[in-house]
Amino acid sequence: MTAETSQTLDRGLRVLKLLADTDHGLTVTELSNKLGVNRTVVYRLLATLEQHALVRRDLGGRARVGLGVLRLGRQVHPLVREAALPALRSLAEDIGATAHLTLVDGSDALAVAVVEPTWTDYHVAYRAGFRHPLDRGAAGRAILSARQTTDAGHPGYTLTHGELEAGASGAAAPLVGVSGVEGSVGVVMLADAVPERVGPRVLDAAREVADALR
Repeated sequence: MTAETSQTLDRGLRVLKLLADTDHGLTVTELSNKLGVNRTVVYRLLATLEQHALVRRDLGGRARVGLGVLRLGRQVHPLVREAALPALRSLAEDIGATAHLTLVDGSDALAVAVVEPTWTDYHVAYRAGFRHPLDRGAAGRAILSARQTTDAGHPGYTLTHGELEAGASGAAAPLVGVSGVEGSVGVVMLADAVPERVGPRVLDAAREVADALR
């Protein structure tokens, strides 16, 4: 910690990060051990975060992320979308297919930015706000592949056909190395199969978006 930073705020943010990384919540004792501070400090941090609905505690006393975080999260989408648009425009124009940025929203994949090509006679209509299960479609499957990839390698691109719309094929690659953002960049096109050059191009676009978000 430097003289210009707040130790209390830093600890509060660390609490939120710890809670965000667990599905079953953490007790005061567990948080105390992870933060390296006494239980009294943790109680005060949790009480403050609860006042802002950023943390909730269940009947067993385990702390979890509160619904207030969702309200903050909704404001993140426009920022992410703005950062991704240049790479999506380039991808859509280069491939001649609808490009999209998709983020995880609960158990769904949610399209938060969509760019359609300007020069094609026809293309797949794909709208921001469209959601689908993570295990269907290239965008969601690419995200799941990143979850399953070990440190030994980096996830590549995912290809699908007809999973979300009859006659449509998709290609997507996950965003890698972006703290707090889980998503993918992809294209969807009316084709029986994705052309060979599309997968690597989508992978490059995903890297561009990831770099813009870091």
